Order: sequence, then C-alpha cells, then structure tokens
Amino acid sequence: MSPGCEPGAGRRARAVLVVLLAVLAVAAAGCATVPGDSSVQVLRKVSDGQAPPAPPGPVDGTNPLDLVRGFVYASGSSADRHGAARRFLAPEAGTWDDGSSVTVLDEQFGTVPVATGTDTTTVRIRGTRIGTLTTSGAFEPDEAPVEADVTVVRRDGQWRISALPPGVFVRLSDLRSNYRSIKVFFVDPVRSTVVPDLRYLPAVPAKAQAARAVDMLLDGPSPALAGAVASRLPGTASLTSNVTEAADGGLVVDLTGVGTLDDAGRRLLAAQVVLTLSEVNVSRVRLLIDGSPVLPATPDITRAAVASTAADAADAGAPQQPPLVAAGGRVRKLGGDDPGGVVAGQTGNGAFDIASAAITVDGRHQAVASREGARSRLIVGEGDLPLQATDVTGSVLTRPTWAPGGTEVWTVADGTTVARVVTDPGVPPRRAQVDASALTAEGGAITSFRMSRDGMRVAAVVGGRVVTASVARAADGSVTLRGVRLLRPGELGDAVAVDWRSTDTVVVVGARSDRAVSLVSADGLALDSVSGSNLTPPLRAVAAAPNRPLLVVDQGGVWSFSGGQLDTWRLVAGGMPDAMPFYPG
Repeated sequence: MSPGCEPGAGRRARAVLVVLLAVLAVAAAGCATVPGDSSVQVLRKVSDGQAPPAPPGPVDGTNPLDLVRGFVYASGSSADRHGAARRFLAPEAGTWDDGSSVTVLDEQFGTVPVATGTDTTTVRIRGTRIGTLTTSGAFEPDEAPVEADVTVVRRDGQWRISALPPGVFVRLSDLRSNYRSIKVFFVDPVRSTVVPDLRYLPAVPAKAQAARAVDMLLDGPSPALAGAVASRLPGTASLTSNVTEAADGGLVVDLTGVGTLDDAGRRLLAAQVVLTLSEVNVSRVRLLIDGSPVLPATPDITRAAVASTAADAADAGAPQQPPLVAAGGRVRKLGGDDPGGVVAGQTGNGAFDIASAAITVDGRHQAVASREGARSRLIVGEGDLPLQATDVTGSVLTRPTWAPGGTEVWTVADGTTVARVVTDPGVPPRRAQVDASALTAEGGAITSFRMSRDGMRVAAVVGGRVVTASVARAADGSVTLRGVRLLRPGELGDAVAVDWRSTDTVVVVGARSDRAVSLVSADGLALDSVSGSNLTPPLRAVAAAPNRPLLVVDQGGVWSFSGGQLDTWRLVAGGMPDAMPFYPG
C-alpha cells in the first residue's frame, strides 16, 4: 500500500502541492454584438494522472553551482518523497525533511558561491519567493526575496549536497508540469450551500489523489477562507479505514467522529465529499458514517445527486441575461436584438445620471451609482418599483456589486469607506455593519471592488495593487473582511480594475501595455496574460462572468474577447468615453 493512501498521510507528510492554470481556449464570436456562446476558459496544465518526464539526476563532473541548480529543478517532482531531488544528495543528507515547507520561486533564481574550498563549498540559492504551500495544499502568497545556503562536498570526484535547510524550493514552471489544482468544498454557513477552496496536489500517482483529497477536507478550510466557511466534518472526524474502491467501481469513504447531523447536514456533508472527489475523477461515492450510509436512500452518491447544493447552481440554472453598459447617464444594452438601446425603467429613462450600475443574475434587483452634482449616491430598486436612495454618498463610488440572492449590495465611497446596504423586501434599504479594516490597512485608495459570485470573497484594487479577502459573517449579522491576500504585486502593481471570471479566477486590467489584461487565480499562484491585440492602454474598466466574453473599456470604447490565442479584441460599442460595462450577477 502506498504511504500516500494511509489515513491522514496526505495532511501529515508531503501533501504539498501546486499549480495549474490558464490557457485561454477557443471560440471566435460575432462582430457587432457581444457573443453569448463562447468564452475564455481556464484549463489544467496536465492531464489527470499523466506522468511528466522524470527529472534527470546529476551529471558526472557537474560543478557545485550547476549541481544545486539541477537540485532545484528536480525538486518540482514530489514523487517518491522527492526521489529525483534526493539523487543530488550525499548519504549524510538523507534525513532531509522535504515535507516541512514548500517555497515557490519565480523563474529567475541564482546559485552563487559563498565559501569555497578544495572539497567543500557553500552555495547560496537566491531568488524571489512567490509564496508557500501549506501541508494541506493551499497556496499562501508572500512575494519577497529569499536566500538559502547549501553545503556541497566532493566525494570520489563528484560533487553532492551534504547539508541543506529543511523544506523544498520549487520553480513555478516545474510545479506547473507536475501538479494539478482541485477544488475542495466547504459550507457557506449563511446560505447552506457548498463553496470551493483552491488546493494543489501531485498529478501522479493518480491512485493516491482520492485519499489526499479526503485528507484536505478533514484538514478544514485554507487560511484564506478560515472563519468565512464551515464544514460538516468536525475536527474529531477521521477515516475508519483507507479510502478504497468497491468491487462495482464506486469509491468507499467510511467516516467516524462526525457527530450527530440532521438531514440537511448529511446532505451538505455528502456534497462536500462527493463534489471534492469529483475533482479527481471519482464518479460515484459510497459515503458512510461508522459503516452506515450518510444518505440511506442513496447509498452510492454521484455528483449529479448533490450538484444543486453548490453555491453556483442557482446562477447556472437562471436564464442568461445580456451584458449591459452604463454610459451617458443611462443603462444600455450591449447585446441582444437592440444593441445600444436603453433599458426600460428608471435606469434607462434618464431619471438619474448613472455612472455605474449592477443587477442581480435574475434581473430583479438593481443598484446604480447616480451622480448628484459633484457627488454620487447609491440608489437601489426591485423589479419595476421606483428606485430608492440610500445614505451612501461620496465624491466617487465604485461600481456596485451584489451579494448572492440580491439581499445586499456593496460599494466603496471615496476610496476608503466600504459600504454594505441591506435590501430587505418591503422596507427601505439600510446601511449595515461591515469591518473592512484589514482591507483598508493595505494602504492606498480602493478604486475597484467586486464580490465573487458565491459571495465568499471580494477582490479589490487598493493603491494600484490587487488584493482578495474572505467575507466572514457572524451570527449577529455583522460582516468582517478578513484573510487579505496581496496577489502578485511585482506583475500586477499598476492595476486599474478587477472582476471575477469565476469563483477562483480574477480578471485584472492595468496601465501596462505589455500586460493590459491578466487572469490570476484567487490565491495568487497562477498568473497569465490575455492578448492585448487592438487595445489601447491604459484601460479603464473590466466586466467578466462565467462562460461569457471578457469586456474592457479603453479610449476607443467597449471591447469584447472570447478567447483563443489567435483571437483579437472586437469593438462592440464605440463613442462611449464614460462606459462602464457589466454582466448581471
């Protein structure tokens, strides 16, 4: 039996992991209107269980500097306790603790001599750290210079590493070739749905991935979502035996220490486990608690049986609304049968001077930032009822953003005040408490602010830098933004606006001509540029939604991009210098 399949092994030892991401996929679209049936997609770098070529071992006659460089290259493969990297070690370094930490390096790093001798030398690894990985596979961004010294000795004419610090240094590109991303599912305690948490695990061996995925669930949420999500697997929960495959092909997961759950709790537990395991290609799970089925009426559970429990299920079933744009003080259509036409009601008839707007995915709730002389005010409404003014005002308001369900809308006033407005049916909108001190402490004006479509995170531009934070809701109704993460400041330090491409991917537009549009994972690990063909930086705004074309605004107007490296941005609305496009949701 592989050690990685032992209960808990994935969270005790080297369940250390990383990266995926992003190739922009296919599909050309229409020309004068925004297409609705093609999209930019994020794909896995490696196939499930596909074994990349084994890293080479040390070459005879290699000098100390190249030996240490080759060691770092080989450390990208975690197979057999980093067996490829261990071939670079002298016998006395056999106790190297490769499971204590994983430091993810930028591509460019150096190996420089510190102290040299005839048969012993010290080599310093010097580079830029992008971040680190937790033992449960979560990435923690922390960009900073890093150094580590390695002792190299010559034995029988060959140099080998005799002493090195604990932990692993891995280049991002090497990890992209050897690891895959998965989503581990936890519970939104307010909406009683399940939401994803990004993790990373080795692509091989495939047979160990299910056990490691269950270990990640048992470990609980990543630091980024801790306090914002819950789990129906308490800290006392464990496996009664190894995760095994039944004779009929289903995967058997038998848990203990779960405690008492009502029917709703059992269904959420089933969704957590089954949706997580579907990420590693498990199609059917026999989920047990102390030997008895979690769902007695459904002993073998498929993804389809619990898919409705996912936070994005409601949005996926809603009719697709056309993209819209606030321009010239009114909300207008970008697609459909009447591109450029104003929408019905007060958002389109000129009753307000609208700078930006948002509507819920079902189209029932609207929010606008309306200019009133030198100031702007947040105004909200439901259905065909007249819009209602709120007490949220400022010289500048960021584009409004709705929480799931249309119960509250957020904006930022004057770059400093995060405002949350609750919109209960039948009563006037009211300002509600939100502690955004962790976000404002990042320094600089908040110029863009967007809530993820599952409501668990926000993305923002703060002082030109991209940050994310989790949305933690207390029993008394108060809300705190916590777990702030700074995403790739070296590459995204001149950001202008952000939006959520999906629950785990943020689109960023910036002032740089060589990186006008980027896709970055919510944890900051994966970063990819989107073609900037036809665009004229600096860009002013961006709008995104799952399976929809990207929309950006430059000096010429609103542009659409559906994906594919051979595709180009297409002008869909010109002559709108103040355009602010948006998708429902």
